[in-house]
Amino acid sequence: MGRKGRQVQYQLTPVDEMIEPSAEELVCILRAADAIIFAAGRDMLAKLLKGSKDKKVLAHGLDQSIVYGCFRERTLADITKMIDWMIRSRYLAVEYDGRLPMIVFAEKGWERYKPIYAHELHQIILKTTGDEAVQELVEKLKNKNREVILTLLEQMAESKNIGVIRFLEKWKETEVKKVRARINWAIAQIRRAGS
Repeated sequence: MGRKGRQVQYQLTPVDEMIEPSAEELVCILRAADAIIFAAGRDMLAKLLKGSKDKKVLAHGLDQSIVYGCFRERTLADITKMIDWMIRSRYLAVEYDGRLPMIVFAEKGWERYKPIYAHELHQIILKTTGDEAVQELVEKLKNKNREVILTLLEQMAESKNIGVIRFLEKWKETEVKKVRARINWAIAQIRRAGS
């Protein structure tokens, strides 16, 4: 096999040069990583966070991400040092897809990101009105990670917001048995709090 088949090697920043992100920056990096999980590597993640106009960033629609350019004021080198800190601290990991190193969530990062993602979905649900928009969102939720969906339903139950019951009833109609059961549980929790 020639050079073509060899894995592309990468090297993390030396530990003493890594930059520990603030809590807010950590969340921003996790949100950006979600957009490229198993689709791109450290360089693309840094460019997304920087707000790069790189052809690949634009071709993948990463400029549409809500965290695109959130580190606009930082250098790519500093952003990479933060990403490397995230990898070393086991929030993110690098796995190979063929010969290319790709960013993936490590368990610690996924556990930290799950409630953030669920909260964002909850906020979208609260703002969604009209039968067509509700149906469109219900369809999108079918493709979301099951752990995120269960976390979302927990958050909705804890919110005790009776305004979401109509959405939950609509959502329940199209879901699989396990998710339907959890939706029923959330509805019951909300109704119990309201009585």
